[in-house]
Amino acid sequence: MSEKNITDSQLQMLFAVCHPSISVESQIALALRILCGFGIDEIADAFLTNKETISKRIFRAKEKLRNENVAIVFPTNDEIESRLETVLRTIYLLFSEGYYSEREDTVIRKELCLEAMKLNYLLLQDEQTNTHSTNALMALMCFHASRIGARQNENGELILYENQDESLWDKELIEKGNYHFQKAAGWKISSKYFLEAGIAYWHTIKEDSKEKWENILELYNYLLQLEYSPIAALNRTYALSKVRGNKQAIKEAEKLNLTDNHFYYLLLAEFYKEVDDKKVKPNLEKALSLAKTEGERKLIRKKINDVEL
Repeated sequence: MSEKNITDSQLQMLFAVCHPSISVESQIALALRILCGFGIDEIADAFLTNKETISKRIFRAKEKLRNENVAIVFPTNDEIESRLETVLRTIYLLFSEGYYSEREDTVIRKELCLEAMKLNYLLLQDEQTNTHSTNALMALMCFHASRIGARQNENGELILYENQDESLWDKELIEKGNYHFQKAAGWKISSKYFLEAGIAYWHTIKEDSKEKWENILELYNYLLQLEYSPIAALNRTYALSKVRGNKQAIKEAEKLNLTDNHFYYLLLAEFYKEVDDKKVKPNLEKALSLAKTEGERKLIRKKINDVEL
């Protein structure tokens, strides 16, 4: 069987598993578990919850489908539209796990990113599923994927955005992202994916300009109004630091109190460099204790060593 046919089959099963008799969260959890091969820990990370909650959610969903004799079959044309948003969210989470994985052995899993993009590409081939959100999600994935080759060095260490070699960015993927971003702009709506794609677009421009960070901050503001996420709120503080300074960014970041997230402490360490350098190392040490992959730990240890010099 060809690779395309395998992906076609996956897409059909993805629509089938996204059955309205169970909750949206359960649909996505089942799809990630059964079709994408995610572990319980990975699904829990995707939902920002614990593995016990995910295990119960999947068990109850399977029980409901079994007890009600729900047939897992490809939906009719009338049902496809109502299931599309859940399918897109599953593809988004699949890509996100590939782009930034918290598995011990690797941070970037290119094969997951590629699979997500192939599934999304198939949606774009059908008039019924070639929508604003489908194009916006494709643009988002293209923009992010364009920088994958610059995000790690030969030792597996993460390279932060500001230190990436722009010549390693995939210009063809950026152009493809621009194409789908413009297509998505043809609809008079702005989905979560469209706003995130806008943020990702500005990150394909390496120049550290005031216009760039003001636009990113504005997009984060709209995104958080549309769909609040603590991680998006945390990411927003970096743009805030660029526009309004580190003191304001520290104030907003500390309100979030994401004390179980190593990025929270990494950002605070960065912000405190110009505000109170005595707080840089303690925040880095907290980040190190929470980091889940060796690639992240290498990066943080290097930052600690730089502080100690």
